[in-house]
Amino acid sequence: MPHHLMNLRHVPDDEADEIRELFASHDVRYYETPPSRWGISMGGFWVHDDDEAARARTLLEEYQQQRRARQRTEYEHELAAGRVGGFWFRLRQKPVRTLAACLAIVVIAALSLLPFVRIG
Repeated sequence: MPHHLMNLRHVPDDEADEIRELFASHDVRYYETPPSRWGISMGGFWVHDDDEAARARTLLEEYQQQRRARQRTEYEHELAAGRVGGFWFRLRQKPVRTLAACLAIVVIAALSLLPFVRIG
C-alpha cells in the first residue's frame, strides 16, 4: 500500500530539490506526483514499502528540523539587516501597495458581511 510522505502543494522548488537529493543519497525508492495547477490534487512524495516509509519519514524529520533552523537563521539575519519586517516595515517601504491591500480587505469583508447585517 502506498505511503504518502509529504504534500508538495506550496513547497518551494529548492526544498523539493533538496528532498529529492536527500532521498537519492540515501537510496530511498520513492516516486513523485506533481501538484495540479488549480489545487485539486496535492501531489507529493510516495513510497510503497512500510519499512521504506519509516526510514524516509525519519530522514524527512531530520531534514525539516535542519531546514527550519537554517531558514530561521536567514530570516533573523535579514531582519537584523532591515530587509524584511512586518506591517509597519511594508507600510514604510511600499505605502500605496500596502494601503491598497488594506482597502481591498475592508471592501471584501464589508461585502461578505453585508447580507448578515441587513438581516437584523
